[in-house]
Amino acid sequence: MVDLAVRVGALRLANPVLAASGTFGYGLDLVDLCPPERLGAVVSKGLSPLPRAGNPTPRIVETAAGMINAIGLQNIGVEAFCREVAPELASRGATVIVNVFGERPHEYREVIERCERVDSIAGYELNVSCPNVDHGGMEFGHDPKQLVALTALCRAATQRPLWVKLSPNAPHLVATAQAAVDGGADALTLINTLRAIAIDPVRRRPVLATGYGGLSGPAIKPVALRMVWDVHRALPTVPLVGIGGIDSGRDAVEFLLAGASAVQVGTAIFRQPSAPLRILAEIEAFCVSQGVEEVRSLIGGLQWR
Repeated sequence: MVDLAVRVGALRLANPVLAASGTFGYGLDLVDLCPPERLGAVVSKGLSPLPRAGNPTPRIVETAAGMINAIGLQNIGVEAFCREVAPELASRGATVIVNVFGERPHEYREVIERCERVDSIAGYELNVSCPNVDHGGMEFGHDPKQLVALTALCRAATQRPLWVKLSPNAPHLVATAQAAVDGGADALTLINTLRAIAIDPVRRRPVLATGYGGLSGPAIKPVALRMVWDVHRALPTVPLVGIGGIDSGRDAVEFLLAGASAVQVGTAIFRQPSAPLRILAEIEAFCVSQGVEEVRSLIGGLQWR
């Protein structure tokens, strides 16, 4: 038997595998294939104060090693989530992290304030790094001054765990990581998608209606690993949640060794909805094969030199 429990700051998780925001719906879409209560946690689709239609179609395109999306943070709004979805997740015993989005700082706080009235929500993940919306998103995640202020505003609204999801497109990743911590973040999630385009050579036009989108999947894994390692080396006491192209237990172990305390599975779910459970089983099998009794002993175990 392998002890799979980990901690991300003050939050104890039964295992290190989470479903990433935007890939698992609101946590109930895939219950027959991947029951949310069997994962370390489920990160909800990004929630805004009011329902949001998102971008026009087409807004997803498959690539050679992943996909590009420009969904534009379509969501049902925080009120519907708290009223209709959260109670069912609670009844199943799922650990839920709410991904929070707004076009202006006060909208992030509005989402958190509504969620504070729901006892079963375990924490929040601030999306300050979405590359396919016109307002909010990247502008907060690229400017350390704005990020400190936004994180502090949200920190003042809750005592629950507060994570900040960082952008790989930021010009100075460690500086933005430090800004999030200075603002009161308990942990950092990295990375979000890389800004990308796909071109239809016959039409000579972008494939996506918005032109740009966010690249995810195996193509970005080496970049994500490097960024997790860079932030871990710069801020070794800050808990990290790794994300980017994880499609196997071995991939997940690599992120743990690079300094992540847990991982999020995203694009793999589109191809195999039960992927998080398979990856969790593969992590356990790896630990058994290597004589590892506690998965948390792998965290930060990379021997660089």
